[in-house]
Amino acid sequence: MKLVSFAIPCYNSAAYMGKCIESILVGGDEVEIIVVDDGSQKDNTFEIAKEYEAKYPGIVKAVHQENGGHGEAVNTGLKNATGLYFKVVDSDDWLDNEALPKVMTQLRELVMSGTPVDMFVCNFIYDKVGQTHKKVMKYTTALPQDKIFTWNDVRHFHIGQYILMHSVIYRTQMLRDCNLVLPKHTFYVDNIFVYQPLPSVKSIYYMNINLYHYFIGRDDQSVNETVMIGRIDQQLKVNRIMLECCDITKLPSRKLRNYMFSYLQIITTVSSVLAIKSGTEENMEKKKELWKYIKEYNFPIWLRMRASFMGQGMNFKSKAGNKLTILCYKLARKFYGFN
Repeated sequence: MKLVSFAIPCYNSAAYMGKCIESILVGGDEVEIIVVDDGSQKDNTFEIAKEYEAKYPGIVKAVHQENGGHGEAVNTGLKNATGLYFKVVDSDDWLDNEALPKVMTQLRELVMSGTPVDMFVCNFIYDKVGQTHKKVMKYTTALPQDKIFTWNDVRHFHIGQYILMHSVIYRTQMLRDCNLVLPKHTFYVDNIFVYQPLPSVKSIYYMNINLYHYFIGRDDQSVNETVMIGRIDQQLKVNRIMLECCDITKLPSRKLRNYMFSYLQIITTVSSVLAIKSGTEENMEKKKELWKYIKEYNFPIWLRMRASFMGQGMNFKSKAGNKLTILCYKLARKFYGFN
């Protein structure tokens, strides 16, 4: 069994996927790299994946599927994974060459000591084009370092401080046990990938090291603001799935409840901001329908969310509301690294 399976969803990724794959090869024989070609048609993505598979047998696995979107590529990666742990690395991102061996060493020590944790967390870097100073998402204020802990040991997360797909490594069997299946032909499912398994996480380890480089800068990138407005229906779909996957009001851990509420709230804020920024009556109606759906589906969640400053900023039309809307817009941009 491999120590970590890395899934790389690829769609017309020939121009940059090599950098991603090479960065993971640093992990050596203990890694499994599953390159999932999601029905690429404009370039030779799958041929490149097969070349790496031939060059690194037993490490790289090339898998082709009919186009199903990012979520289906992650599903395929998880189905093919043989590693004890599982991590998704997008094809235009990469891992740090010095950090990865250290992370592998720590994961190995946890396994060898008989204490494999459910969730392993590292820092990630917002690697934005044109910025000399790269922002790093750290968790030193929220999570204990270099020790196994539970949700009860977690401290306060600051606004804008979230555990994203870029920072998490999950135990593979735990993902399967919680029946994680991402929807097809839907963007922004990385939020579901991180969010849905959280109630199943019983043990956590945080290593204060910058592992993941989250690239931001392509004009056609899914987190480009203009692109996101055009795909608002998919953002709203993800928002609803996150609401439905777990009734967070019934979770036994107060700190886990608070964290998952905060995560759901920022996703709802992003959905609302996109509708407001679009400037169309159609999208404003979709925002209204979203808030109505939350109210009908889980009234306690709606009540808490609506009473928060984010909820006020997304729904008030007064001058104060406008100021709050601007603040919420900044938070939404910060969440996806637009700033």
